[in-house]
Amino acid sequence: MVVGLCTVELLISESQSLKDKRRVLHSLKDRLHGKFNVSVAEVEGQDLWQKAVVGMVCVANESKHVNQVLEQALNLIKSTPTVEVVRTHLELL
Repeated sequence: MVVGLCTVELLISESQSLKDKRRVLHSLKDRLHGKFNVSVAEVEGQDLWQKAVVGMVCVANESKHVNQVLEQALNLIKSTPTVEVVRTHLELL
């Protein structure tokens, strides 16, 4: 069993409130879960309006598959116009 963990630091520059931020993150998390079946949660910066750190986890039998899924999920985040990726960290356990 291989567990992949990807943390992504995001900047949501157009957010003017926590409500705006939650709306953007909720939409992003739903898309990631629906398309890639990864578990997604905001893991840091919950009280900040324009910054968020999101964690994604994927579990599979092969590290190649885990890496591929998380890379595709990261590409989806990067293509989202309402967020800017500041930093990423990917590790396989």
